[in-house]
Formats: sequence, structure tokens, C-alpha cells
Amino acid sequence: MQDEYEWLWLYAAVEPTTGTGVFLVLPTVEGQCLELFLHHLRQELGEGPIGVVLDSSGSHRSDEVSWPQDMHPLYLPPYSPALNPAEQIFRHLRKTLSNGIFTTLDELQNALIGELQQFWEHPTVLLNLTGYPWWVEAVNTNMSSPP
Repeated sequence: MQDEYEWLWLYAAVEPTTGTGVFLVLPTVEGQCLELFLHHLRQELGEGPIGVVLDSSGSHRSDEVSWPQDMHPLYLPPYSPALNPAEQIFRHLRKTLSNGIFTTLDELQNALIGELQQFWEHPTVLLNLTGYPWWVEAVNTNMSSPP
């Protein structure tokens, strides 16, 4: 018997005042996939400035990533993933999907999408998971400040 593993990666972003979640499943965590996600995020959220909270992963800091106009990385300090509100999404998903056995990546992706469905249908669930007070306050302050 030989174990074989295949991977897929969930990219996630949450708008902190509305609970709008943007998700994309991609094959790697390389810079090109981050760039693809950023362009998808721009398309989903429309025009205007967007700050994207990121950890210090090498792919997040890659010089190969071309950021869309008016999108700005907001890097967290090293070794502080708990500060990233999106980590709560992954914590939730681990509770429901870990220790499951999926025979194909399609099967895993379908289970993942099934779990994400609740966030699309009920944005308040996502707000409750990710609504760190410092994050919501910062966004509200910046939105009400004159340019």
C-alpha cells in the first residue's frame, strides 16, 4: 500500500463590515496563484482602494506578484497568524473537514464548497467569525475619513 496525497489551496478574503466572502480554490500557493486571486478579488469587490491583510508567507511577498491598481498589502508581523481574521475561516473548516478521507480532489473541493455555502447564504456567520474589533474599527475609520 502506498499513500498518495494531492493538494488544493483555498484563498479567502472577507470584507470586514459586510461579511462578503471571496473564495477561490487554486492548485498552489505560488505567487502566480496569489496574483490570480487578487485579480479575482478586485473583480468581485469593484473599484476603490482595498487593503489585503496577509501573513509573511514567501508567496505573499513575492516580487513576481503584480498587484491590481488600488490594492495594497497589509502585512502582519511574522509568526502571528492568529491576528489574521481569515484564519478563523480555516479553523472552522478544519473542524468540519479534518480527518475526512476524500478519494479525489473533486470530492474534497465539493465538500469544501458545501461548507463555504453557509458563508454566501449567511454573511453574518462570516462576520461573527472574522469581525475582529480592531479590523472593523480601522475600516470604519478609514471609510469615514476624508481623502
